[in-house]
Amino acid sequence: MIRQTAGIQPQLNKKMRDYCTFKYPTRLFHNQSQIMTQYQLFATTPKAMEGILANEISALGGHDVHQKLAGVAFQGDLAMAYKACLWLRTASRVLLLLHSFEVNSQQDLYEGIQRIDWSEHLGPDDSLAVSFSSKNNPAIDNTHFGALKVKDAIVDQMRGKFGSRPNVDTAHPSIRVNVYLHNEIAQLSLDLSGESSHMRGYRDITIAAPLKENLAAAILLRAGWPEFARQGGSLLDPMCGSGTLLVEGALIAGDIAPGLQRDYYGFLGWKQHDAALWQNILEQARQRREIGLAKLPVMVGFDQDRDSVNAALRHIENAGLSGKIHIEKRNIIDASAATSWPHGLIVCNPPYGERLGDEEQAGMLYREFGEVLKQRFTGWQAAIIIGNPELGFRLGIRSHKPITLFNGALECKLLRLTIEEKAFFEPKAKSQQERIEFIHRRAQAGQPDSRAEMFANRLHKNLKKLTKWAKQNQIHCYRLYDADLPEYAVAVDIYQGERIWVNVQEYESPRSVDPAKANQRLAGVLAEIPKVLEIPAEQVFLKIRRKQKNTDQYEKQGDSRRFHVIEEGGCKFWVNFEDYLDTGLFLDHRAMRLLIQQQAKGKRFLNLFAYTGSATVHAAIGGAISSLTVDMSNTYLDWARRNFHLNGISDEHQLIRANCAEWLAQQAQAKHKQQFDLIFLDPPTFSNSKKMDEIFDIQKDHIPLIRNTAALLAPQGTLYFSTNFRRFKLDQEALSDLIIEDISTQMIPEDFARNARIHYCWRISR
Repeated sequence: MIRQTAGIQPQLNKKMRDYCTFKYPTRLFHNQSQIMTQYQLFATTPKAMEGILANEISALGGHDVHQKLAGVAFQGDLAMAYKACLWLRTASRVLLLLHSFEVNSQQDLYEGIQRIDWSEHLGPDDSLAVSFSSKNNPAIDNTHFGALKVKDAIVDQMRGKFGSRPNVDTAHPSIRVNVYLHNEIAQLSLDLSGESSHMRGYRDITIAAPLKENLAAAILLRAGWPEFARQGGSLLDPMCGSGTLLVEGALIAGDIAPGLQRDYYGFLGWKQHDAALWQNILEQARQRREIGLAKLPVMVGFDQDRDSVNAALRHIENAGLSGKIHIEKRNIIDASAATSWPHGLIVCNPPYGERLGDEEQAGMLYREFGEVLKQRFTGWQAAIIIGNPELGFRLGIRSHKPITLFNGALECKLLRLTIEEKAFFEPKAKSQQERIEFIHRRAQAGQPDSRAEMFANRLHKNLKKLTKWAKQNQIHCYRLYDADLPEYAVAVDIYQGERIWVNVQEYESPRSVDPAKANQRLAGVLAEIPKVLEIPAEQVFLKIRRKQKNTDQYEKQGDSRRFHVIEEGGCKFWVNFEDYLDTGLFLDHRAMRLLIQQQAKGKRFLNLFAYTGSATVHAAIGGAISSLTVDMSNTYLDWARRNFHLNGISDEHQLIRANCAEWLAQQAQAKHKQQFDLIFLDPPTFSNSKKMDEIFDIQKDHIPLIRNTAALLAPQGTLYFSTNFRRFKLDQEALSDLIIEDISTQMIPEDFARNARIHYCWRISR
């Protein structure tokens, strides 16, 4: 018998009582045929799950239930202790307190353990294991040493009484002794669970980042799954991994004890174990299982990974649930519910950014998942466990107050969502590239916009008209569509080389346009273009164009380094559709380049703000005897050099890296000015490049710019000046000494005729 001993229990201050939560039982065993009177029990659980566990214990019949740090204390008889081990879904372990005592030295620990009569719990031929943890106790801060001291105290007592001692078995001992030493108070318990309660016995295949079974159960309980199940609602996990959430969901819905398949508990070898009582409790649980299996609702899991699907099927079989849960290999973007499934709960543990190894990739996954929920699961509820709250925002569905849970040491948030239109919003992309990738994937997933047929019809009409014109004029690159329909404010440019590529540019939408609708329409554009042009979707590229406040068009957008060769007017050019906002060839200046080519024979040509040198190539192919190409960007001068090599242009055609405005000012003041017969001046609207000392503004700076350029004209020379600044006003009065002719109308090609303000051009001479 365990007896109360006067003076054993120390006087504890309030702080100590918070950690020493048990009192001695007022009465213990009578005999094996009788149920124990009340015991002090403690169920441990992962952090932040104490409230869920307390509700479970109360529902089982536990008394004096109160939450404590890392668990729940309660009272119950032996039957209650057995039920706790068998039925608690969110517990880690169930402990029965034997003793609490003060420890200020190693000897205190040894003597405190020996105050228990261990022969009442195990025999000399039995086995034991010791779990020991210590916190803030300077006398014993080594857990291995503490465990050895506890073991020595027990086996020394048994050897002294019987002449032999129990063995140590760390796997399946007759009893497992648990000691928790906090500050100077030791709490001594028997571990009735024997091993962690999350080990149900059905999971035998390990996959990356699995949820523990008790955490999965907590998620389902907090998400209200028991009520969904009672009402016949469906359970769907669209990223099911090894199927833990689905199996735990079936155990809850089927009134199946989570520990029913375990073959080992810590009390089975305990001398006070009541085998008949335990078998009676097991039999009741088996009967409840048979009844529950017959009323399981629809439960389905999807996963894109074949190994995960196989693992889920194996675990479902191990749990005795074959045929009760449907598992299918399916990507998240293809997730949908059959019309016969009642609305219910979507629950999942999507990959975190850490698991994917790429936060941007994780963000894209969550955006796609949110779109799937919005489009195909309206009327359902969802519960999603996430490690990064920012990823939850990417779903685009407002959640109820998040619940904090812990997946191991990682703090997570359980998001509970009601999937209804009033909760939807369009999450702002962290980068243009993220939005572009999202729209591409949405377009590839299927028909994203019911009105996109209207856009497709206009595309067909334009294609019929412009294809004939392009063929007659030997034009291989042209604008097919330019915001013809207000709802589809994009430009669509065709580039034809060894294959057809399409460059799509979205014009900036007014703030009044719903971002979700803008994305939907843009996805519709990307879905229809490959159909109309009969090309693979991979040959369609999207750019998001915004109002230019600096040299954004020159900023690098990617690093694919994939270039393609196209032809224009007998010239060849390298173009790139992925790395920059523009492709390397401004299609709206086609007429100007061809004009330069026609007029260049025998002339000296100057190309200012030259970009990739396309006008110089036309001049050289047209017969210019020399040229000078000036730009401030090494990147674009290298691109121009590659264009020169592609066309076999000789060394008479030079490239100079310089700030064009500064270079012109210096040349205009030089005693021996270089002279050119033909000049093309196409400056940016605005530039605040770090490579420049001063900000450049075409409206403010065009007068000195044009004057300095005209100063380099040879007698009878011609300067072509162009700008795409739509509000530009040429100050002809300030330039009255020059001959200026507006040729803008002649320089707008037919494929840009809808937009007469795409650029302005003037012919200038002295």
